[in-house]
Amino acid sequence: MKLNIAVLAGDGIGPEVTAQSIKVLKAIALEYNHSFNFKYAPVGAIAIDETGNPLPDATLELCQNSDALLFGAIGDPKYDNDPSAKVRPEQGLLALRKALGLFANIRPVKAYDALLSKSPLKKDIIKGTDISIYRELTGGIYFGKKETSADGNSASDLCEYSRVEIERLAHLAFKAAQARRKKLTLIDKANVLETSRLWRKVVTEISKSYKDVELDFLFIDNAAMQMILNPKQFDVILTENMFGDIISDEASVIGGSIGLLASASVGDKYAMFEPIHGSYPQATNKGIANPIASILSAAMLLEHFDLNDEADLIRTAVDKSLALHITTPDLNTKYDNITTTKVGDFIADFISNPKDSNHNFSNIHLGQSTII
Repeated sequence: MKLNIAVLAGDGIGPEVTAQSIKVLKAIALEYNHSFNFKYAPVGAIAIDETGNPLPDATLELCQNSDALLFGAIGDPKYDNDPSAKVRPEQGLLALRKALGLFANIRPVKAYDALLSKSPLKKDIIKGTDISIYRELTGGIYFGKKETSADGNSASDLCEYSRVEIERLAHLAFKAAQARRKKLTLIDKANVLETSRLWRKVVTEISKSYKDVELDFLFIDNAAMQMILNPKQFDVILTENMFGDIISDEASVIGGSIGLLASASVGDKYAMFEPIHGSYPQATNKGIANPIASILSAAMLLEHFDLNDEADLIRTAVDKSLALHITTPDLNTKYDNITTTKVGDFIADFISNPKDSNHNFSNIHLGQSTII
């Protein structure tokens, strides 16, 4: 298969972790005789510095002419710490989602056996957790009309949803549930919000076309509590934009590090793949940024194009790296010389040599194996 992939590495640790994803994708291309063509463009703070625009026209044009987007991270303290800034890096990401019609955000959350001790939650609570969160991405309060009074003493944000916005995401979520454990949970606040009542009405109607999927409902406050008390109860979660933002970040504690969580943002025509962590500017160029979320996002990219064996091989390589403690300091207390680049090297090498007994070397952490 031939794919043209737009690379928007962004700010902070974005370029470092994205470089490892590209390294892994190149290994997959060699192993399976694919052709992946990567073209780069700025977005976020670096784009503001270069052009004054967090999403330059040339960047958007590249994305529109590509088969898929590989995204890094955006954000910079000089904008985060300036509440008066009129142009912000995050505006580039929101504009990109809107321009490309990326209405569905998909976030897998998994408890890895090798990392159960890294989570602040008890092992017996999180062991076996495997969730897929479907979050609406281009509507709701984040995109609604925003107003501040002339005197600056009051403000409002409009939360608005239409039936079609709910339907298109709900169908994706139900189909995903059919391929998993056949359970879908809608998270809303239907006891208070009219938009949530519309979500519940529309999703209930759609559920009649997916009789093999069990549908239940939770208010967002209860869902946030249940995510901590019993995350294994969830299979596929369906929810609106702001609630999805909250619940998916909360779920990140299950894996022990936000550096493990990948995501896909898809629409009718375009698809973007990115780790959910931020730009983490404090770690930039220190070799401590965890690239696994970005690498797993690359696996989701392959899966989007039905390259399922290739995606599974990446996930197997990630599992092996975690089992052997070939991980960055956020997860690794056993060894102190495993860098961002070494994690990428190991996973790419495993893809090229999945049956190589060298992957079991006890001295990998010493840098004595050619793997790292």
